[in-house]
Amino acid sequence: MASIKAQPLSVLVLVLALAFPFFVQGTFGTIECENLNKDSCAFAVSSTGKRCVLEKHVRRSGAEEYACATSQIEADKMKNWIETDACIDACGLDRSALGISSDSLLESRFVRKLCSQQCYRGCPNVVDLYFNLAAGEGAYLPKLCEAQGAKARREMAEIKSSGYIAPAPELPEYATGVNFVYAPAPSPF
Repeated sequence: MASIKAQPLSVLVLVLALAFPFFVQGTFGTIECENLNKDSCAFAVSSTGKRCVLEKHVRRSGAEEYACATSQIEADKMKNWIETDACIDACGLDRSALGISSDSLLESRFVRKLCSQQCYRGCPNVVDLYFNLAAGEGAYLPKLCEAQGAKARREMAEIKSSGYIAPAPELPEYATGVNFVYAPAPSPF
């Protein structure tokens, strides 16, 4: 009689053990850029580690459509990441930004927000992206942050002409298990 009661319990444990991986994947899911909507695409990282970009397509009728696509820019070991609204606000970003560009690094107001404590210390995904974009332009993001304000453009030109690229800034303690890799910005030409 004891073996009969133990058998249904062991079957239940086996069923739960087999179902757990499906439950976890269903809860966390995998991020595919093409499945993201316009409001969560920009500044997201897919489950393969590729950055997501928002693209605009114009139909023959003139109607504009927005679609999320997978870029070739990688965020090494950072995967399944949709940037939080708090980081979007703290870093002065816009969810409707199309593509990935370093142009905003020439705007002192944006650099001030990017270099703020809330963004620089609390949003490693954004800092990694702009660190790599700056490096692709021959600039060093921490040096840009030091030269905020009117001197930022001059500093960018000086850094750009020197060709010096230093290592990435130290990550916050909670992001120590995440590794980042340099990914150059795509050429506009």
